[in-house]
Amino acid sequence: MLISAFQPNDEIRGSVPNFFPVHFTLENFRTVLFDPSRAPFLPALGNSLLVTVATVVIALVFAFLASLAVTRYRFRSRRGFIVAILIIQMIPAEAMIVSTYRVLDGWNLLNTIAGLTLVYVATVLPFTIWTLRGFVNGVPVELEEAAMIDGCSRTSAFWRITFPLLAPGLIATGVFGFIQAWNEFLLALVVMSRPEMMTLPVWLRTFQVETGTTNWAAIMAGSTLMAIPVIVFFLIVQGRMTSGLVSGAVKG
Repeated sequence: MLISAFQPNDEIRGSVPNFFPVHFTLENFRTVLFDPSRAPFLPALGNSLLVTVATVVIALVFAFLASLAVTRYRFRSRRGFIVAILIIQMIPAEAMIVSTYRVLDGWNLLNTIAGLTLVYVATVLPFTIWTLRGFVNGVPVELEEAAMIDGCSRTSAFWRITFPLLAPGLIATGVFGFIQAWNEFLLALVVMSRPEMMTLPVWLRTFQVETGTTNWAAIMAGSTLMAIPVIVFFLIVQGRMTSGLVSGAVKG
């Protein structure tokens, strides 16, 4: 993808593949960023960032609370709730497109950041709850009890002892939610029908031509630009994930 982004379109479509750009060019990136005849890149980038960040934050908050509830407390419908999470994960999102569209249309949330974020949160939440449940279950409750014996309240024991040990789990599930929301295409295509509300995967589709020659070089350049935020996010989170694991091991 990176090599093709710096090659002319006719060179990519040639019969002889090139592992390095023979005719190095930046025209593909100029087409992606500045071509007035196509949908602009920056609004699509902004929409993707808003939806992705909101999805990760909201999903982590609700998943964290739900995982604590099903792990630390015993209530009558606990087992049924866990089974429901497993069943929901088996339902493909494509099977809910019609009902999702009608619900959002009834709430006047089509072509809005809030509407697409709501759909993504509902899609990501079951997996994040199940993943965080495993992390919470791996932290012994005796650590909190020992802190309470030393004078901490239940809330203070949780935030000072348990929460730092759960940081790696929160980061891991956050990475999953980020990648899934960033790369999702079909639901965004249905919910965001206006050109100014497109996310990056839907925006990238505009380079495909049904009756003509598709500019694959521009598609590769756009895909490269799409991958940069994910790579940067992962590099930042990777360091924090490692430090969180080490810190949790020492405190344990």
